[in-house]
Amino acid sequence: MHTEEVFILAIESSCDDTAAAVLRNNKVLSNVVARQSIHEEYGGVIPELASRAHQQNIVPVIDVALKKAGINKEQLSAIAFTQGPGLMGSLLVGGSFAKSLAMALNIPLIAVNHMQAHILAHFIDEEGFDKPEFPFLALTISGGHTQIVQVNDYFSMDIIGETTDDAVGEAFDKTAKILGLPYPGGPLIDQFAKEGNPKKFAFTKPKVDGLDFSFSGLKTQILYFIQKNVQANPDFVEENKYDICASVQNIIIEILMDKLKMAVAQTGIKQIAIGGGVSANSGIRNTLKAAEGKYGWKTYIPKFEYTTDNAAMIGIVGYQKYLQDQFTDSTVVSKARIEF
Repeated sequence: MHTEEVFILAIESSCDDTAAAVLRNNKVLSNVVARQSIHEEYGGVIPELASRAHQQNIVPVIDVALKKAGINKEQLSAIAFTQGPGLMGSLLVGGSFAKSLAMALNIPLIAVNHMQAHILAHFIDEEGFDKPEFPFLALTISGGHTQIVQVNDYFSMDIIGETTDDAVGEAFDKTAKILGLPYPGGPLIDQFAKEGNPKKFAFTKPKVDGLDFSFSGLKTQILYFIQKNVQANPDFVEENKYDICASVQNIIIEILMDKLKMAVAQTGIKQIAIGGGVSANSGIRNTLKAAEGKYGWKTYIPKFEYTTDNAAMIGIVGYQKYLQDQFTDSTVVSKARIEF
């Protein structure tokens, strides 16, 4: 049993953000993110450019994280890093640096599953935010993942529903691209939706058995809807931008909520926690909070900075693994896809 103060340096480099954080036990001392703006020119993340930018950013980001935390590297207890899933080149930059630093300091190395980290971000000690009790249901929603996970313990998790094709974040970003909005478009849809009528345009829900999701058909449906209306009126998108965004966001929220209600009915678990980049969406957050009174659920929504990719969530997993002596060594390999 570890009773001393534990200082974890966490490194996250799964996609296009280079992030580092320092935690003292389960409390965040610093959480630094360097965002890459170059991908905006291309309307999406270019893997080769992302890995190059990580190489440029990783040393200064870690340096700033240590300085903000007020500690030096000799005080570190262990280094945690994202092993996967993610872009292979990006993962290799963070993983290689973590291995080298852990070896140089002669301290333990901890490999972290990025998607588990989104879920366990709820256990960061943050004033004003409650922690869920086991078991609970986690809805992990991001640009690459859509999952309902039954969380029985810190490292006992079962995926009970997931997307059969595209992730919910992809549906938001693809819609934004169809509408001519700049990348990343998901946050803009959320912003414009606040001004629109969510019932103005009707879209049909995909028929998917059980707790699984599908968003590819919805993306196609939105594309044909826009193409048809723009043919009749070239100014259709500009004239109806807010209502289109509100209607698209509404159908996506309905799809997510339908599956969550089914999951609660099947498991009997009424504690719901959300995580992943798309959990920053205000419409989804507000709908889940409203579900507390409507369905008798207890919902957990993480602090905004812990929703998108960040290193603090890697650090909290690192802390829990440190307590259980779940260490790895320099032979560990980064993985674009990784077992949950």
